[in-house]
Amino acid sequence: MKLNNKWMAVSLIAGSLVALTGCVQYPTERQSVVDLRPQISFRFDLADARLNEARVLVDGLDSGRLGDFVDGKGALRVLSGSHGVQIVSGTEVLLSERAYLGDGVARPFNVK
Repeated sequence: MKLNNKWMAVSLIAGSLVALTGCVQYPTERQSVVDLRPQISFRFDLADARLNEARVLVDGLDSGRLGDFVDGKGALRVLSGSHGVQIVSGTEVLLSERAYLGDGVARPFNVK
């Protein structure tokens, strides 16, 4: 009877050890790429539908609707360097600025 109890105890300990090894989390490695390109966003009256539909031009290239780049909600990423930023609505120029934007900079422009 003593021998049988010994085997039960050994089996119980071995089973516990096997179960515990399943609970161990192996180390993981996480890699990510940080995007440090400068960001341009705009502050304007969101109630003005004309402004929402105005076009954003960066260095003379159409980059999309002004409403897509509202400060705090969306941003336009550009390459580091000096850029000409314009906002146009039809034939009217609402904003025309030149700015130097370095890596990691988030620059909001005010449109009136």
